[in-house]
Amino acid sequence: MRFLIVDDDFDSRRLMQKILYTYGYCDVAVDGEEAVEAFRSSFKTGEPYDLICLDIIMPNMDGQQALREIREIETEQGVPEDRRVKAVMISALDDTKELHDAFFLGEATSYLVKPIRKKTLLNEIRNLGLPLEEKSPA
Repeated sequence: MRFLIVDDDFDSRRLMQKILYTYGYCDVAVDGEEAVEAFRSSFKTGEPYDLICLDIIMPNMDGQQALREIREIETEQGVPEDRRVKAVMISALDDTKELHDAFFLGEATSYLVKPIRKKTLLNEIRNLGLPLEEKSPA
């Protein structure tokens, strides 16, 4: 399982990485621009992400725009809809407009409000149909 964690807040990135690293490989990005580049690079290396945890409010490029660009990359690469990366949008705001935009403009798979709780995040990932199995220690 491959995860991309995108958040401009160091503590949020560290928390999500701590939760997810036992289940797979975690890359991190600090803004939407880095996220899009990491996503594009994952196709070049033949190791696409299974899940992106994407903060909405970030500098340079917000999470909404990043997800739209990620979906464009998937379209360019011919990724079938049922094989697209699962995208969990994360925000400190419980905002109806952001929620609407995430699902209808960016085709988000899920939406969580901070603070992120381990049980909530893992349950959401399972609900998306991704198998969470602890990886063997290296």
